[in-house]
Amino acid sequence: MGATDGVIELIHLADRPDAGGNSVAVRVLGRCRPGILTGHDFLDCEIVIAAESVTASFPVTLLPEDLEDWEDALTALESGRSALWLDTGRTPSMKFKPDKNRGVRVSVHDGPSSGVKVTVPLCAPPEAWARKQRDLHARVREAYPREVVETSPGAYEWRRAGE
Repeated sequence: MGATDGVIELIHLADRPDAGGNSVAVRVLGRCRPGILTGHDFLDCEIVIAAESVTASFPVTLLPEDLEDWEDALTALESGRSALWLDTGRTPSMKFKPDKNRGVRVSVHDGPSSGVKVTVPLCAPPEAWARKQRDLHARVREAYPREVVETSPGAYEWRRAGE
């Protein structure tokens, strides 16, 4: 968990090492269009699933509001509710569904591109799992602060220092 070669994980959910080794991660690869005003705050990412019988990677571009939506999804998961994230239809979507054994089933559906759907069961996460996900989220926000503001519909400018 963490960063290698500039890659930062936004999400990292995994089985305990003794429980099968399934994992789901969202890795931030960098800014989508660094230095270009209208795309600077978009992040190139990949959803990576590893399970016994499958390894899959789905490219995704996150918008600043997607990071805010992940916070909302985490809140739902912490309270034991299911959560859907990236459900706008422009990217693969992710569904997180807690099960009766305190585990979670994570489904990734690549509706816009391949139509592939992969569901990975994860055993009960450690007690501090939500805090770890929030820490990862904070690291991404710190590494990639929002630097562009929309001053009116369709009009953008660079954020001034201290805003």
